Amino acid sequence: MKKPAPPPAPKRTAPKAASVPKKATACPIVGIGASAGGLEALVQFLAHVPKDSGMAYVIVQHLDPTQKGMMPELLQRATKLKVMQVKDRTRAEPNCVYVIPPNSDMSVLRGVLHLLAPVEMRGLRLPIDFFFRSLAEDQREQSVGIILSGMGSDGTLGLRAIKEKAGIVLVQDPATAKFDAMPRSVIDAGLADIVATAEELPEKLIAYRRHLPHLDKSELHLEEKVQSALEKIVILLRGHSGHDFTLYRRSTLYRRVERRMGIHQVGKISGYVRYLQENPQELGILFKELLIGVTNFFRDKTAWEQLATKALPLLLKGRPAGSTLRAWVAGCSTGEEAYSLAMIFKETLKHLKCADHISLQIYATDLDKDAIDKARLGLFPENIVADVSPARLARFFIKEECGYRVNKEIRSMVVFAPQNLIMDPPFTKLDLLCCRNLLIYLTPELQRKLFPLFHYSLNPGGVLFLGSAESIGNFTHLFTPLALKERIFQRNETAMQGSHLDFPAVYVPAHTSRQESQMAARVPAPSLQAIADQMLQQRYAPPAVLVNEHGDILYISGKTGKFLEPAAGKANWNVIAMAHDGLRTELSNAMQKVIRKKGSVIVRGIKIGPSADTRAVDILVQAIEEPKELFGMLLIVFTETVVPAELRLDRAKGKASASSSARQRELQNELKHARDEVQAGREEMQTSQEELKSMNEELQSTNEELQSTNEELMTSKEEMQSLNEELQTVNAELQAKLDELSGTNNDMKNLLNSTDIATVFLDNELHVRRFTLQAKTIIKFIPSDVGRPITDLASDLLYPELVTDAQEVLRTLVFSERSIATQDGRWFTVRIMPYRTMDNRIDGVVITFADITAAKKVEADLREQHRLLTRQAVEQGRALDKALGKPRGRRVAAPKRKSKS
Repeated sequence: MKKPAPPPAPKRTAPKAASVPKKATACPIVGIGASAGGLEALVQFLAHVPKDSGMAYVIVQHLDPTQKGMMPELLQRATKLKVMQVKDRTRAEPNCVYVIPPNSDMSVLRGVLHLLAPVEMRGLRLPIDFFFRSLAEDQREQSVGIILSGMGSDGTLGLRAIKEKAGIVLVQDPATAKFDAMPRSVIDAGLADIVATAEELPEKLIAYRRHLPHLDKSELHLEEKVQSALEKIVILLRGHSGHDFTLYRRSTLYRRVERRMGIHQVGKISGYVRYLQENPQELGILFKELLIGVTNFFRDKTAWEQLATKALPLLLKGRPAGSTLRAWVAGCSTGEEAYSLAMIFKETLKHLKCADHISLQIYATDLDKDAIDKARLGLFPENIVADVSPARLARFFIKEECGYRVNKEIRSMVVFAPQNLIMDPPFTKLDLLCCRNLLIYLTPELQRKLFPLFHYSLNPGGVLFLGSAESIGNFTHLFTPLALKERIFQRNETAMQGSHLDFPAVYVPAHTSRQESQMAARVPAPSLQAIADQMLQQRYAPPAVLVNEHGDILYISGKTGKFLEPAAGKANWNVIAMAHDGLRTELSNAMQKVIRKKGSVIVRGIKIGPSADTRAVDILVQAIEEPKELFGMLLIVFTETVVPAELRLDRAKGKASASSSARQRELQNELKHARDEVQAGREEMQTSQEELKSMNEELQSTNEELQSTNEELMTSKEEMQSLNEELQTVNAELQAKLDELSGTNNDMKNLLNSTDIATVFLDNELHVRRFTLQAKTIIKFIPSDVGRPITDLASDLLYPELVTDAQEVLRTLVFSERSIATQDGRWFTVRIMPYRTMDNRIDGVVITFADITAAKKVEADLREQHRLLTRQAVEQGRALDKALGKPRGRRVAAPKRKSKS
């Protein structure tokens, strides 16, 4: 029987395990969440769990609070483990199964299960999320969460907390679940580590526990091999994603790697490095693991209350009307924290009643682009009722079929963007900076770089909002606490005078050279082919350089020292600047020709250096078209040649006999070079003139197109203005009709309620279209039943022919009327009539239920009185006959008289 759902229960707080030592309990606890269709999945799961697994299994399921739980008896038939229902303060023992009792919420503290009375017996309760969150706090990296068949999204938020503590999440394959909503919610959230059938999950869980290494070393005492392997993983991640995780805490990085090793049953971290090299998709998964953003609405409720009562009023005080506050939420994940800030700001404005025209602009950033995409949608599952009050849900959210979506008022306040806090420049001129539960994953060295940057980003009097596990350390001169326990600080005004600020805050590790040397030492030895190729290039391939169209050197092959040398002064890697004096002019001319005409140019016999009498150089400059990656670049090849002997002899004689003409030849050469340069300049100018002419023609054509486009836009503007006026008129008419329709609807609603006659409207498919309040006393209606078939709803009527009679009325258009009793003794006159529209079209049926219980009781009383009177008359007649002496027997009725009429 379907029961109405009351308002959702407010959030409950699980017992905190913050003061508990981090050491895991001796007995690992496995949390299992299931809902609709979960019994079959639980039977399949427990049937494959060995009796000596060494783990305790705690089952949390959605149960009817009014019914006695039969789950332990049903599950005991399928497993050899001991199955029992949880009692308050039950200690979890290995190789046992514990089932949550009805009408209870459950938490765990130091391996002991505690029962709590739920705030609401009905409505949207989230017992799985409640238990998983406490399990994550208690078991930390040893926590295990499993989701089986079920409806809704209960369990997703709890599993997110387990992932934050480096626990593992297993999910039943949605294709094998009777109801796949709960498993699919976990998978869509990116939280599932292992997805398999219910029968396969026990084996995979035990294999994970068997191969899971245990981190018992501090960050500073990891073995050298482990440090080396972690550095290799960081290098592989950097090559895959472009992000450097060198600045992450090694303990956090190692715990994430441990999880993946356990999932893939890899025993050594060096083996996992090889697995990453062979499976690039695992790099993407590990990258997501390191970016798991565990957040929820109004996390640390007291901190948000302090922000609303202390920080925001301080920022709003004296603020002129029309001004805008700027806020930055760093590490926003899927957006819950940014939207929480927007809601708190709106509530604070309403409470102060003096800053109605002040707005807030929030910049929310995160490294995870997928999380940013989800945050932009602003759509969240139904289980956010555990963190968001009903009043806030009604004011700031819109209920949709698959959850709650933030309304436009809140969504318009937030701008989401991907950003790397370490490498990218920060936002500035901020009034509020939220960086919560992000710094705990970064090294202390990096934190010392970020706090001065935060101080620089804030306006005077700005507020810094940190997470509960974070502090400002030694930077008390930069910030003054507003609420120290809640980690809310205000920027000091004069603290940065004389201080040095690294901008942007890029931290270079101190051991970079050692890491690079270790990596270089670990590079594998080159192959025979590589050595042979290197020798051929050095001995037989001519020296060459690869440059771009501007002459900047991109690659050097071979020994080019005879032809190129660095120029004095500031480093300049341009090939013209580095060329020797004798090469510079010829090389520049050749490059210009190749850039203009493409193809290749060869310049032969260029004499350079002190041995110019015996040595010369040939230059080949070629434009590259293939491969596409090198398109547009130039290849310059230097080939050293020998001057012929007879030419050297002639030159020697010439030196002896005609030394006076040396200056003349030099001047002739310079003149030739000058003429060549002038000719090249003339050709370039002609080419430029032609290009400018064609460009001028294109600009004139573009100008004409722009003028015509402008005229079209002006015409469109006038049409839009006219259309806008028409729309305003139509809008006014529609608003008047809407008001009229609303009034008519109210009148009709009051009329139907005042008649005290239950009425149900069905369409042609006998689906519920509308119903009155009185109908809820007969058929168990809830608001979401609109659109459902009438056959799916529970009813108190003893009227199995209801659907048949309704179909008959639709067929014959003749109304039907019957007197029908209910299970609790009431009587109703059920009248079924066709539903006629204003255009005389049949569009369903109308069923009315007139309460005739009182009339039936009067009728029953009259019948009883008639029976008693008849019996009394018979007894009196027999007594009279006996007194008159007539024999007792069957009396013969006297013949009736015929009526004269």
